[in-house]
Amino acid sequence: MSTLSKMKVLTDSAQFDLCDYVNHHKSSQVNLPGIYHAKGRNGCEVPLFKTLLSNKCKNDCKYCINQNKNNFTRLELEPDELARVFLSYYNNNYVNGLFLSSGISDNEENTMEKIIETIRLLRKKYEYDDYIHIKIIPGASKDAIKRSMALANRVSLNIEAATPSGLEELTSTKDYNKDILKRLSWINSLEGKSYVYPNSTHTTQLIVGANNETDREILNRMEKLYKNSNLKRSYFSAFTPVEGTEFENKDSCNVDRTSKLYHADALLNEYKYNLKELVFDNNDHLSLDEDPKILAARKMDIFPVEINSSPFIDLIRVPGIGVKSAKKIINIRKKHPFQNKEELKKIGVVTGRAEPYIKFNGNYQSDLFNF
Repeated sequence: MSTLSKMKVLTDSAQFDLCDYVNHHKSSQVNLPGIYHAKGRNGCEVPLFKTLLSNKCKNDCKYCINQNKNNFTRLELEPDELARVFLSYYNNNYVNGLFLSSGISDNEENTMEKIIETIRLLRKKYEYDDYIHIKIIPGASKDAIKRSMALANRVSLNIEAATPSGLEELTSTKDYNKDILKRLSWINSLEGKSYVYPNSTHTTQLIVGANNETDREILNRMEKLYKNSNLKRSYFSAFTPVEGTEFENKDSCNVDRTSKLYHADALLNEYKYNLKELVFDNNDHLSLDEDPKILAARKMDIFPVEINSSPFIDLIRVPGIGVKSAKKIINIRKKHPFQNKEELKKIGVVTGRAEPYIKFNGNYQSDLFNF
């Protein structure tokens, strides 16, 4: 089988891994396998080459087309073969970076060795110095993780579920505490070391709707990770049933649910909310109809906040005021106090949302503050 034929299969198998990467280069639109347009938080789309090294896998994940019970053609690329294909894309300006993952072809350590050899060839043999994001295999050794982080701009390890019991609903071949949480702690302990690739970061991903975990359970896990590690961010993959898997007859996850989880996750990670500040329904899920920040604000007793004197932690709890605009408010008010909402609007505050929750020098400009 030709390398191109292999790529068509392996890149399709990598479609459910999520990532972002912010860059401002542009590439032409081409119809080649593996070009994935990652979207950063600034809305910028960047083309990455996203593929599996192998679709062979010993795991029995019930949602995954590559689970070991499926009978189909299994393929694997050699490290140098993959490196050369990627470089042909990169040198032709089709992509701006590599996003590499893999099934576990025989065991965790051998698979990690092949991943590491691929990126080692790119860095050392071919002198490639642009973006590389690799997925760490659950159960990988600390030494393999260390060598991966010495070569990659970003590493990630999919947490998959929020609880041990949640992971047991998905697979019988992974140990939540040992294979995932322990490895995440190793990644965190290595980040920032002198031998790690400059400014290397790590992320994780969780599947939503494939098991019975609630939003509260999911966000409780995220809160613990953010408090105890330098985790850059989390991704929420809405479960979609795949024909040929044990979960092929399960319902798809509502994408509105993952959208609300992203909003709530940002409150925990960027805005430093506590889980207890968020509002859940009687089933421990977020509302699909209302913004979690507004729901949280309605039960807080800090409003209305004084724009010209309130601390940063209160300002970022105002709907319509983000982290960047809160910092601008604090810097500007040192020179002259804000007088009205129009001045806030000029620095990016969404005043239509913020107005009921703020005041200027003791005065409201709205009669909407009514909870």
